[in-house]
Amino acid sequence: MPLFGSTFSPKKTPPRKCSSLSNLHLLDRSTREIELGLEYGIPTMNLAGQSLKFENGQWVAESGSYTGDRREMQRLRKRNQQLEEENNLLRLKVDILLDMLSETTAESHLMEKELEELKSHSRRRK
Repeated sequence: MPLFGSTFSPKKTPPRKCSSLSNLHLLDRSTREIELGLEYGIPTMNLAGQSLKFENGQWVAESGSYTGDRREMQRLRKRNQQLEEENNLLRLKVDILLDMLSETTAESHLMEKELEELKSHSRRRK
């Protein structure tokens, strides 16, 4: 029982209003596009003189817009292949070096352990 009166009782909060008073979400897609101007069309971009459009989840070159040289594209593909092969070789070398390092570290720890055992053994003899 409280000394100075009733216990604390806050007022009830009023019920929340609807989060959106707009009825645009009730309209079908075509009506919303007309009302809100959501007709964007196919996304396109221009990179180094080549026009690309986004279709079916991929960027596709528009027909007749490629102005580059086919030999340049083949050269770039060949260079890309060479770099990928070099990258794979370097990864292999790193793996081999890490294996060698871990083997050397393990041998070093074994030698240190043997040395400590020999030191403790020689101390016991004295």
